[in-house]
Amino acid sequence: MIKDDSLRAEILVEALPYIKKFWNKIVVIKYGGSAMEDKQLEKLIIKDIILLRYIGMKPVIVHGGGPEISQEMKKLNKVPQFINGLRVTDRDTMDITEMVLTGKINTRLVAEINLCISEDQGNGIKGIGLSGEDAQLLMVKKYDTIDLGYVGEIQKINPEILFLLLEKDYIPVIATIGVDASGERFNINADTVAGEIAAALQAEKLIYLTDVEGVFRKLDDTSSLISSLKMEEARELLKSGQIQHGMIPKIKSALKALEGGVKKVHFLNGKHVHSILLEIFTDRGVGTEFFSDNE
Repeated sequence: MIKDDSLRAEILVEALPYIKKFWNKIVVIKYGGSAMEDKQLEKLIIKDIILLRYIGMKPVIVHGGGPEISQEMKKLNKVPQFINGLRVTDRDTMDITEMVLTGKINTRLVAEINLCISEDQGNGIKGIGLSGEDAQLLMVKKYDTIDLGYVGEIQKINPEILFLLLEKDYIPVIATIGVDASGERFNINADTVAGEIAAALQAEKLIYLTDVEGVFRKLDDTSSLISSLKMEEARELLKSGQIQHGMIPKIKSALKALEGGVKKVHFLNGKHVHSILLEIFTDRGVGTEFFSDNE
C-alpha cells in the first residue's frame, strides 16, 4: 500500500509543472482512425479530453471518420479510392461523407462528452458539435492540384465562434465539411483541418491520435521511433519517401501548424489507453514530439 501511495504521489508531482504550464492554453486534438472503432476506448479518450478541461486547458476536437465512411461506401457497393492519402470524393461519396461525419460521428462524440460530464457533475462544461459550414468556420475552394472531386482546400479559417465557445466552457467538436463562396459543400482532410485550426487559434499543442506509435525514421521499422522531431528533419523524411500514405497529410499539416505559430505537435497511438495524458503530463512522453527548428 505504501508503494502504491508513493507511486501516486510521484505521478502527481511529475504532472504538476505541466498542469501549471498549460493552464488556460488551447490544445487541438485530431481524433480519427481505428481508435474510433473501439467504442470503449473512445469513451476513455473522451474522458481524458474532459480531464484536460477540468484542469484548465481548452481542448478543441477535430474528427475524421475515414474507416466509417469507407464502411458505409462498401455497403452501397462503392469502392473507396485514395491519392496521396486523400479520399477521391464524387457527388455520392460527398453525400455519404457528410452523413457519416455530421449526422453520425459528430453527434455521437458530443453526446458522449455530455454524458460523461453529466455523470461527473461537470460544473458547466459542455460539448457542442460544429461543421465547417457553421459561422463559415472553414471556407474552402475546390482542391485543384489533382482532381479529387468534392475535396476542398482551405482558404480561410474564421475562428471567432471557437474563441466564443471556449470562453463559455464548451468543448467544440468539429466535423471537417467546408463550404466555398457559393455555398457548395466539400470534404476536407481532417489532418489538414486540425493543423489550420490549431494555427488560427495559436494553440499551445496540436495532437494527432494515429494508428501507430508516432513517426519512424525507417519505414516499417517500429524500433526506429523518433521521440523528438524538428521541421527540417520532417521535410527530409517527406522527400526521401519514408513518410507514406495517410501520414503524408499529417506531416504536411503539422509543418504548416508550426509555421503558423503552434508551439508543439504530437503524434500518438490513439489505441493506447491514456496516451494523451501520458504525452502531455510526463517527462518521457509516449509518442513523437514535433517542434520548430528554432526551439
